[in-house]
Amino acid sequence: MRKWRVAVLIGGPSAEHDVSLSTGKMITEALDRAKYDVKPVLISRGGEWQVPPEDLKDMFDVAFIAMHGEYGEDGEVQGVLERVGLPYTGSGVLPSALAMNKVLSSRLFRAHGMNVPDFAVVNKHDDLNHLRIPFELPVVIKPVDRGSSVGTSIVRKETELIAALENSFKFSRDAMVQRYIQGREVTCAVLDDGKGNAEALPVTEIIPKTSNFFDYYAKYTPKASEEVTPARLSEEGTHAVQDTALKAHQVVGASGMSRTDFILAPDGALYILELNTIPGMTPTSLLPQAALAHGLTFPELLDRIISAAFVRYGIASRGN
Repeated sequence: MRKWRVAVLIGGPSAEHDVSLSTGKMITEALDRAKYDVKPVLISRGGEWQVPPEDLKDMFDVAFIAMHGEYGEDGEVQGVLERVGLPYTGSGVLPSALAMNKVLSSRLFRAHGMNVPDFAVVNKHDDLNHLRIPFELPVVIKPVDRGSSVGTSIVRKETELIAALENSFKFSRDAMVQRYIQGREVTCAVLDDGKGNAEALPVTEIIPKTSNFFDYYAKYTPKASEEVTPARLSEEGTHAVQDTALKAHQVVGASGMSRTDFILAPDGALYILELNTIPGMTPTSLLPQAALAHGLTFPELLDRIISAAFVRYGIASRGN
């Protein structure tokens, strides 16, 4: 039986470099060695590739992108792989870039009838001393094009606003100022087969224990949050989250996998926050938990993701 050669791309010049290393380690260890020859390929914090991109096509059949944040999740590494002609997992260049930009994706979601919290955009060169937010506090401040809640904070007092913006500007030149919606944090992953046939996985409710929202620490620190899968929602509520996650996946043009984050308000309104095209796969990550609740082991989940990549590239039969 032929084994397919898989390059697991890890690291990268991102604020989420270390998260990527953890994701990549899990993927590398879990891929079925009866089906795949697996080698991690490191991209340094400075953007240097352990293997030159132009050599990848001769060495591997597919790249499994295990990189989060800028460069890995925003279409850049996807563009590199497109240029050298190597199939890769997950979404293409445009859907990746679109999902990573919270402002553009929020406008797209709203245009397709989904609830999005009111927001404004502030540039790092704006006069912060005379800034006027068009809605009342509290607000959520977040970099426009980063993930994992890097640089994100909740502002409840006017005196905290400038410091929160300046913290966000450490990661991006633009910050999204979003109306804070009190409610339950839920998330829903979607898998598809590379041809656009998608299914939503069980919904997860996230209950942070160490902070008042699902921040970076709560995401990646064991026992820093309680994650309940399937979420304790009514059947109607569950279907609403799953249907909206599927719709978001499709309107962005995502492929292979995605995970969409929501706030469920006390009045039952469901607000979409963002869509992740490369969800984390660390020991505390949500996609593997949801897949397991759906009946998929971690190796089976990875196999589904790779299979979707081959299908998307017209390699229908993998000989395994």
